[in-house]
Amino acid sequence: MKKVSVIIPIYQVEKYIEKTINSVLAQTYQNFEVIVVDDGSRDRSREICQQFADARVKIITQENGGPSKALNTGIRYAQGEYLAFLDGDDLWLPEKLAKHIAHLESSVDVGVSFSPSAFIDDTGQLLGSYQKPKLKNITVSDLLCSNPLGNGSSAVFRRETLEAIKFQDEFANSSESCYFEERNRASQDNEIILRIGLLTSWKIEGIPEVLTLYRVKPGGISANFLRTIEVWDEVLARSRHLAPEIIAKWENKSKAYQLSITARTAVRMQSGAVAVTLLNKSLLTYWHILIEEPQRILLTYIAAYSLWLLPLPLNRLLEKLALQIVRTPQAPVLQDYSGQ
Repeated sequence: MKKVSVIIPIYQVEKYIEKTINSVLAQTYQNFEVIVVDDGSRDRSREICQQFADARVKIITQENGGPSKALNTGIRYAQGEYLAFLDGDDLWLPEKLAKHIAHLESSVDVGVSFSPSAFIDDTGQLLGSYQKPKLKNITVSDLLCSNPLGNGSSAVFRRETLEAIKFQDEFANSSESCYFEERNRASQDNEIILRIGLLTSWKIEGIPEVLTLYRVKPGGISANFLRTIEVWDEVLARSRHLAPEIIAKWENKSKAYQLSITARTAVRMQSGAVAVTLLNKSLLTYWHILIEEPQRILLTYIAAYSLWLLPLPLNRLLEKLALQIVRTPQAPVLQDYSGQ
């Protein structure tokens, strides 16, 4: 049974971290280590982690440097043949590791195995919607124009896949091996998966079960819509030297699709005016998106204007239509989830 290193970067997550770690300890696949990287938290996050008596839970402390730096630190300490990343406020369902390891063991050309994620609120209750990305035959254009992983807690990586994209970076007159770009503090999962697609032949594949619970919090990075777009522009700029022709070909389309994805996030966060602005920018950047995804774009517009302009009672009447943008029927794997 191969070992999995679960890396959890933590920063100001005292409200959630106990349940997050417990969701790892409850895995049916038990050959793992948990590497908690305290990125300079000023709350009780580290103290809560220290209360776990399980010897597999290891805590590393560093000065605040952002999530990418914390993830790089965790990888350097990791001993597993597989690596998984889990945000300090997200949760895994018990069979997550077992199903991903089975997928990777049976598919020798797959370097990254991921699963769809269900959305939960600040209290851990299901919101009734989930990310259901493309699972097979993922191309570089998919990585540029969508977000197959959905979030940074959804995937398990072969170590060889991460080693294939390792690079050296200079810090305080010394050189260190890096995997995540440490200047990226908001979209590190998208950037690393794009680099895997651009630089390696490893396949990126998903399995159909919803196995990750992704927490949506007011004021979180996921709600900082305009910054999300700025970060993606920075990712494209850094990726240009890796594959200039590919980035040049897909850049405008990629920006437009990221704007529309962020607009749907704004709808989910009840920010109708922001969603309208993002959709307008999307069409100005690459108007063909209206032809390629007419139903999704039109539904997003309906939902956004409904949230922005209509009184709450009338908006509620249109809610079922709006939720078609981000919802599909609930996955059977979630029927037993209690939100505890």
